[in-house]
Amino acid sequence: MHSAHSAHSGSFRVRSARAEDEAALGVLDRDTWSTLHAVAPEPVPPYDPFFDSTHRPEHYLVAEEAEGGEGAHGTGGLLGYIRLAPPTPLMCNRHVRQIQGLAVVEAARGRGVARALLRAAYDEARRQGAVRMTLRVLGHNAPARALYESEGFTVEGVLPGEFHLGGEYVDDVLMGRRLD
Repeated sequence: MHSAHSAHSGSFRVRSARAEDEAALGVLDRDTWSTLHAVAPEPVPPYDPFFDSTHRPEHYLVAEEAEGGEGAHGTGGLLGYIRLAPPTPLMCNRHVRQIQGLAVVEAARGRGVARALLRAAYDEARRQGAVRMTLRVLGHNAPARALYESEGFTVEGVLPGEFHLGGEYVDDVLMGRRLD
């Protein structure tokens, strides 16, 4: 991914993730885990590495405090991340990028971090030649759905009761938007 993304306000900036962000991203990911958005079980020690062969630093953009900020405990100034990756390895699908994770630490919510990460992801996807972006969001995640809709995503499909979380069946909502 491109290494320089502009900041959203003077309080934080968005940049491409680096290998040395791994420990802080692991803490951020564990601290933001919730059945509101996660379908995987709550992480327990020993923790898997944040980066692996299919989750590489180049698939992530991170928001970090502007110079001098510490951020949440253990996140090294990181406020959030977004994962942007091809939805499949197929050449006929290379014009699409998919958001495969978006997380913002509790203390940074309401500051525009998620919106800034989304907008930086659009720029990065366009730079990579994409003309379309997709994502999947749990039906009960009203805050995320509202954000995505405000950013031009529309519901393109619903898989009713696709997941069983917290004793309830939850829809998987497929959303997409053009990037032009």
